[in-house]
Amino acid sequence: MGNRMADLGEPTAADLSAIEAEWPLIEAELLLLDAEIAWINAADHGGPSPLDWRRLRRAEARVTRVAVELAVRPATRKAVA
Repeated sequence: MGNRMADLGEPTAADLSAIEAEWPLIEAELLLLDAEIAWINAADHGGPSPLDWRRLRRAEARVTRVAVELAVRPATRKAVA
């Protein structure tokens, strides 16, 4: 019959570990989404302010920075091993 938890589609320990490893990128993408929503909503109030633009640019830069860090991390582990 198999593992009941697996049958229900529950995440495995490996799945949870992968999510934890990617969490910084998930968090950065959520912050980018918040900044994009604020930027879009600013259109109802005369357009985005300089602060809205800065928030959007910083969120985009954070997503890029974290994505690069995650992409490089496995290569670093292989080099050490």
